[in-house]
Amino acid sequence: MTTLNPNPNPNPTPTVVLVHGAFSDATGWIGVIAELRSSGIPVIAPPNPLRGLTWDAAHLASVLAQLDGPAVLVGHAYGGALITVAGTAENVVALVYVAAYIPQEGETLDRLQAGFPPSPLTGHLKEWTYPLRDGDSAVEVTIEVTAFPSVFAADVPENVAAALAAAQRPLATAAFTEPASAAAWRTKPSWALVAGADRTIDPDLQRSGATRAGATTVELPNTSHAAPLSEPTRVAALIRDAVRATTATRGGTRRRR
Repeated sequence: MTTLNPNPNPNPTPTVVLVHGAFSDATGWIGVIAELRSSGIPVIAPPNPLRGLTWDAAHLASVLAQLDGPAVLVGHAYGGALITVAGTAENVVALVYVAAYIPQEGETLDRLQAGFPPSPLTGHLKEWTYPLRDGDSAVEVTIEVTAFPSVFAADVPENVAAALAAAQRPLATAAFTEPASAAAWRTKPSWALVAGADRTIDPDLQRSGATRAGATTVELPNTSHAAPLSEPTRVAALIRDAVRATTATRGGTRRRR
């Protein structure tokens, strides 16, 4: 016979789901994972397919559907667009953006970026092709290896930046042209970290998105795009804030304009 717990915990600690962005993989969260685990916070860092906003958000939604209990979604860079769409899942209680895109519903990343000066990333993308199942091909991009340290990871040790450049995961260009089907920040509380020395996503673009989302925001003025690697303690502190706030006030959704 199964015995039900007569006093279940009404506010279990959310699982933090870390979503990496383009040109990297989940190992970029290694320092953040260590920090969160040291605080007793459950955490996972699933792979991001990097095949396009619709596909990638659906993949993330499938991960969320298989979790027990609430989740705090954390997105770095392009991962911010994914948590914006997939974050409408019922068990998502908060969103945390780290040097990230924060699109509006119906907005593409190309359109979002059009309102700001091109970042140094734009001139240092290398195109590749990959096969599709129907026999056609599509385009994906990486950062030129020689430009990667200065564009993506200027505050990361040189040997680490070189290894990251060699191990890049390409992003399908479809990611820039597919519109966001939802904007979870309209109904979920949000936090944001702005990387003030980011040369991949313009810091003003990050600030604008955070303001539009009504996010609780911190800024690290000298931090590169690789904030999860270079500033894991600061990134983890912001995530802890989101976990604590949503654990203490669980029970409803935030009203949005």
